[in-house]
Amino acid sequence: METDVELSTLERAVLNAFQGGFPVVERPFEPAAAALRERGVEVTAAELLATVRDLDERGVLSRFGALVNAEAIGGTATLVAMHAPPERFDEVAEAVNAHREVAHNYEREHPHLNMWFVVSVADADRVPEVLAEIESETGEETYDMPKRREFHVGAKFLLDGPIPDGDVDCSGLGPDVAPSGRSSITPRERDLVAEIQGGLPVTETPYADVADALDESTAWVVETLKRFDLEGKVRRVGVVPNHYALGYTENGMTVWDVPDELVGEVGPAVAALPFVTHCYERPRHEGVWPYNVFAMTHGRSEAESRERIEQVRETVAESFDVGDDDWDTLFSTRILKKTGIRLAERADANTRAAGE
Repeated sequence: METDVELSTLERAVLNAFQGGFPVVERPFEPAAAALRERGVEVTAAELLATVRDLDERGVLSRFGALVNAEAIGGTATLVAMHAPPERFDEVAEAVNAHREVAHNYEREHPHLNMWFVVSVADADRVPEVLAEIESETGEETYDMPKRREFHVGAKFLLDGPIPDGDVDCSGLGPDVAPSGRSSITPRERDLVAEIQGGLPVTETPYADVADALDESTAWVVETLKRFDLEGKVRRVGVVPNHYALGYTENGMTVWDVPDELVGEVGPAVAALPFVTHCYERPRHEGVWPYNVFAMTHGRSEAESRERIEQVRETVAESFDVGDDDWDTLFSTRILKKTGIRLAERADANTRAAGE
């Protein structure tokens, strides 16, 4: 894929190689550079550090660091759809966005459900309260679509250049750790989550810098992040590209009315497609929303997006006869709100529960 920013061969190699599997050791750029050299990319640790820092400063990266699994840290999030009348669209969007629990909000192409947002809360009981408030303020009904099953979450945006499969994995380096067996987190772990949620410092010793900020030992930070990775509290550690900067401006949310008995077959098959970044089972809403499987795809043009959506359709059609009324694609037309999930608050609730 070509990009909308000028990228050197080394930058392409870094973006491909480390969208996951970055070393969690005291001086991670040294083994990371060695892994690139083993793949034919000549680079020193200092050059790799400078490259990542430059990509971050230019906005090619959303961040460098750990992608925290908010659900495993605490609290809950849900996807919500609603109708915003065209003549009141901005008014409704303003009311929805005013809720601090609303993290993301998108306008999507659909004749009725044209506004889609994520509600993130520390206490699951807060979700119906937020939706009731939004309905009261806007006069419009909301449709809650919580995740029932997760088949895949793992966006990778690969480029032409070295390491095109993005398969460098240094996550095995570092100390051996064992899972804690806890779903809750300790106060120290809560502070670590709050410190890293926006990314790691792009320095020779990012984990040591985090440790200094927390007045902890580097060994504890490294061991805890390694364990979080093992437990699923961290999905991956590495560079997180700004996919818009790489030209991936088209995202299509494909939705499918899959027979309930086939969801366990269709979901994993769709999730296995390399360009599918998210795939879930969610509830239907009778008379309004007939679809129960969601798959997100990204492309650099509408034509590419439609090609990928067709590949999803062909995959689904291997399990049952897909008719025109069995699926749809909702392209996003406008980002209405995009703020970070309030991980600290969600971790707080889970930490208090551990103390009790």
